[in-house]
Amino acid sequence: MAYARRKALDMTAEHLLSDLPQLRTPCVMVIFGVDGDLAKRKLFPALYNLMSGRFLPERFSIVGLDRAEMTTAEFREKLDRVIGDYLPADVEQSVWQALSERVHYLAGDFQEGLTYRRLNDLLQQVDASAGTGGNYIFYMATIPGLFGQIVMHLGEYGLTVERDGTWRRVVIEKPFGHDLESARALNRELQRVLQERQIYRIDHYLGKETVQNILVFRFANGIFEPVWNRQYIDHVQITVAESLGVEHRGRYYEEAGALRDMVPNHLLQLLCFLAMEPPNSFAADAVRDEKAKVLRGVVPLSSLDVLRFVAFGQYGPGTAEGKPVVGYRVEPHVAPTSMTETFVAMKLFIDNWRWAGVPFYLRTGKRMARRLTEIVVQFKRAPFMLFRKTAVDRLAPNVLVIRIQPDEGISLRFDAKVPGPTVRIGTVDMDFQYADYFGNAPHTGYETLLHDAMAGDATLFQRADNIELGWAVVQMILDVWKSLPGAAAFPNYHSGSWGPPEAEALLKREGREWWDGGRA
Repeated sequence: MAYARRKALDMTAEHLLSDLPQLRTPCVMVIFGVDGDLAKRKLFPALYNLMSGRFLPERFSIVGLDRAEMTTAEFREKLDRVIGDYLPADVEQSVWQALSERVHYLAGDFQEGLTYRRLNDLLQQVDASAGTGGNYIFYMATIPGLFGQIVMHLGEYGLTVERDGTWRRVVIEKPFGHDLESARALNRELQRVLQERQIYRIDHYLGKETVQNILVFRFANGIFEPVWNRQYIDHVQITVAESLGVEHRGRYYEEAGALRDMVPNHLLQLLCFLAMEPPNSFAADAVRDEKAKVLRGVVPLSSLDVLRFVAFGQYGPGTAEGKPVVGYRVEPHVAPTSMTETFVAMKLFIDNWRWAGVPFYLRTGKRMARRLTEIVVQFKRAPFMLFRKTAVDRLAPNVLVIRIQPDEGISLRFDAKVPGPTVRIGTVDMDFQYADYFGNAPHTGYETLLHDAMAGDATLFQRADNIELGWAVVQMILDVWKSLPGAAAFPNYHSGSWGPPEAEALLKREGREWWDGGRA
């Protein structure tokens, strides 16, 4: 085992660098909202990591747009001042400098046609000076309300037209609408200008190595897939817990809430990877077809089901990392009588041959006991009859835990005999941590996704039908919750806990309990 670990660590750099081939096709990445938080925290650090690993095209440039009046030189200086907080501690200044020198800035109003005329002129200048060949990837790091308008203007000025072998792609951040109707409307708006193959709907959770590894874990290992079904699995838990509160996102959260913010995208994407049938290849549409089948198979919730199988919560005051923190209603830009949920848990079923009768428990929340994203697969207990005349009073179920963050890895819990003259059973864990075997390569979760978007690989991006099917799963929950204003006694869980008692009851009434990062 030690030899295998040393060998894996020795291979880390070579392995990670060979995973992503260097892009050969030149291009320009156009970032709308380049002066915003997303660009500084995620996009530029991810581009730095790609450039440091020599994954970007040799002929690559960035054009950033935002409202503030600045020259390119002034924006580069501003970026140099703030980017140090987000880059790796061992940043190579020469690499950052080389990336910074490829950045061009354009000030303008995204809702005015003149901005796009000037953008067209600037892109032609960049193509001529940097040899980027007319290939453009437009990244929407803006508020969602601008997505449709920006794409419409890009279309009006011919910036989405592919001719003479060039390509044009648009990357859109979540949220993709705020309910099923608005998601359909956004898809129609985008598809009036773009072909579906030009649209890359990004979910940064799918950039995490452990999420991508779910498919490899299932389909590349002959010992797991045969038991990955209703005959052997008792239930599945998917948890996305955050220890932070809403912080500066109060305005957004008042409009969204935990359900809209997390379930139609992050949690259902994890559900799809876990439950999907094996695709016939890893081609984009083959994978997305299987994900769509999972979402179509989710049993629709009736209004009565929502009341029985869904729990809402809102955090009150409590402690976080040993320090007192305020409740949601006292956060900036939050109404003092807000009924917005900061926690949601639910039980879903998938009506197909593999999963019939197996409950999937999903939960997500703010200000919980710890930051944690994990999938727990609990297997059915073995028959007890063999042990009925021994000191063993019960058999613990086998549990497989896929940890997505913060400590990426996979563990398997099983029973073993405790040494001694009598038959006693103890629970043991086989634990694999990515850092032990493959090291800790710097990443933001966006590197693979940006690389794939430039390469034209849409496997990890959401298709229009996947988006609408995800919203369809939660639409009844939204409708029922909207029709019951004031029904919940908010706040109903204190900061630093694992959520409200109603969420515990979802499992307890069936003899189960949440894993809570290690508790069986």
